[in-house]
Amino acid sequence: MARAVPETHDEILAAAARRFAVSGYKGTSLQDIAREVGCSKAAVLYHFASKEALLGELMAPAIAAFHAMVTRFDGLTGAGAQRAAVEGFVDLAVRFRREIALLRGDLPELLHHPEFTHVRQGTDRLIEALAGSPRPAARVAALVALAGIAHACPEFGDLPDEELRPALLAVLGRAVEPPD
Repeated sequence: MARAVPETHDEILAAAARRFAVSGYKGTSLQDIAREVGCSKAAVLYHFASKEALLGELMAPAIAAFHAMVTRFDGLTGAGAQRAAVEGFVDLAVRFRREIALLRGDLPELLHHPEFTHVRQGTDRLIEALAGSPRPAARVAALVALAGIAHACPEFGDLPDEELRPALLAVLGRAVEPPD
């Protein structure tokens, strides 16, 4: 028998995370989340104004860490910016691989939503720092490396951080060119 109201706010978040991981953000409805929790869609909406609000709360820690990372290398240039970007992004990808998995496939479209404008701007700055050069080939390499790591990282959920981190650093180090 379905419960009338979920026990906790966190129960809905956990169900949303599971559904997004399985079906993607776009492929998951509030009704799907409600069904998994065992409540009505109205009960989910009591706790969260929208599906976007659910995603926002799930992603808030990762987005805050992303902005902190961008801020760390924002004043740097050349090799210093590139090194900080490489290490910062790898650390972020390892730490938040579960959250990355939630967005897989949906991220390019989500970055065009107004609530993700600041993430898109930070991503542009990250690509610039990784490329180390305005040359198109360097920017392409940086973008491909970022996308590859973001796609691959969730696949290694069972790999310990201390093994995944050096592997990702090595890949990213080979993919980007030394700065001009």
